[in-house]
Amino acid sequence: MRPCLLPSMALATALLAGCAGHGMHHHHGPGTMQQTMDRSTASVTPPATVTASTPTLPSGYQKVTAAPGTRLYFVNLRDGQTVSNPVKLVFGLSGMGVAPAGVEKAGTGHHHLLIDVAAWDANAPLPVSDQVRHFGMGQTETTLQLAPGTHTLQLVLGDQNHIPHHPVVASERITVTVK
Repeated sequence: MRPCLLPSMALATALLAGCAGHGMHHHHGPGTMQQTMDRSTASVTPPATVTASTPTLPSGYQKVTAAPGTRLYFVNLRDGQTVSNPVKLVFGLSGMGVAPAGVEKAGTGHHHLLIDVAAWDANAPLPVSDQVRHFGMGQTETTLQLAPGTHTLQLVLGDQNHIPHHPVVASERITVTVK
C-alpha cells in the first residue's frame, strides 16, 4: 500500500474517509496519527467544554435529530491562521441543509458562531450575545471586525429554536490571530 500524502487542509477529511481507502490507519502505531495531525497544524485549539447532548430536554422538548455523518466547518479558515480585519468567515455544512430560525423542517438547521466561548450547553437555546452570533436568516457567511489578538471561533448548528441538534453538530474550535 502506498502512504497518504495530503496537504494539511485535506488531512481531517482524509482521516474521516479512511484516506480514500489507502489504509492510512494500518501504517501507524498507537498515538502516531494524533502526533502527525499536531505537527501538520500551526496550533491546536482545545475543544470547548460542552454538556452531553440528550435527545429529550427536561421540559419534554424533543431535540431535532442530526443526520448521521453531518459535518460543520469553516471553509476559508484553519486553526492557527493569521487574518486581517474585516475577517470573512464562510460556513460549510455537509449532510444537512440550512433553514432560517423558526422554520421546522427535517434535516435542517441554522448557523451560530461562537467567538471566544470556552463552554456551552448542548441542551439549551444558544443565547444571543456579542460572543454568540445568530444567523437565523439562513446566512452561510459573514464579515466581522475582531479586536487585534487571538480569538477562538466555533460553529454550532441550531434547530428552529436555536437548540443544538442531537447529536450536536459543531465545527472544530479554531484559533485565529487578527493583525
